[in-house]
Amino acid sequence: MLASIHSAFSHLVDSGLLPSMFGYGFVVNAFLACLMIGPLLGLLGTLVVVKRLAFLSEAVGHSALTGVSIGILMGEPVTEPWISLFAFSILFALTLQWVRGRTTVPYDALIGVFLAFALALGAALLMFVAKKINAHLVEQVLFGSILTASAYDLIILSAITLVVMGLAWFSANHAFLNALSPDIAQSRRISVTLHDYGFVLLIALVTVAAVKIIGAILVGALLLIPAASARLIAQDLRGMVGLSVLIATTSALVGVLLPMHMKWAIGTGPAIILVACVWFIVAISIYSLRKGGSTACA
Repeated sequence: MLASIHSAFSHLVDSGLLPSMFGYGFVVNAFLACLMIGPLLGLLGTLVVVKRLAFLSEAVGHSALTGVSIGILMGEPVTEPWISLFAFSILFALTLQWVRGRTTVPYDALIGVFLAFALALGAALLMFVAKKINAHLVEQVLFGSILTASAYDLIILSAITLVVMGLAWFSANHAFLNALSPDIAQSRRISVTLHDYGFVLLIALVTVAAVKIIGAILVGALLLIPAASARLIAQDLRGMVGLSVLIATTSALVGVLLPMHMKWAIGTGPAIILVACVWFIVAISIYSLRKGGSTACA
């Protein structure tokens, strides 16, 4: 199927309907990855903002760095250490949630402890990893690279996309009710604990899936910035979800394709986040204009 998609893009390039860069397979792979990563991060990012857990996404993102390092040291392929990456990130997220339910430490402080652990362990392991592989490959893990998005990566990303979208279709209302008011959700016999564990698990899965494009350091930013921007200008929760998905998707696409087209020497991860920051500035401007107009009318 992927070969057919590549062939279709090549035909469009030959017809002059697309820029020549789409004639390269890795660019098409990155384009397809962005079409999946954007909606995933935009959707989950809305829950992150509503639940006020932006720090959580950063902690899970940094745990991916440690997972990659462990995988490389255990002999997994340098560009695809999926087993250790998934295992460590999921274990990290679930352990954090488990400890949360069994201590009285404020959640933000607890996340800070886990984040410090992930950073310290990742930094320590990188010293050993750097002896085994090219340092440039470590940079790709930290900040992302379209060159690393393979067909195998797209298969994994597609599977995660199907899982997340399926869960969103069947339980999105319950998830948002739990995020907005856990007490009301519990009174309606919705399992708050199950949704909390499911949420951190999805954050871990989507973070791992996005590491190849955005990088372990910056993936948390694309969970947060689009949703925060959408919250400033959306009129209701449905609009916030839609805008968040739109901002995340366009940020990913523009951040990947514009530097390629303009031949700028900018990593895809930083470029994506910079585009998202532009969206945030636009959202602040719109919000300020609305607020100023409302004040004038009053």
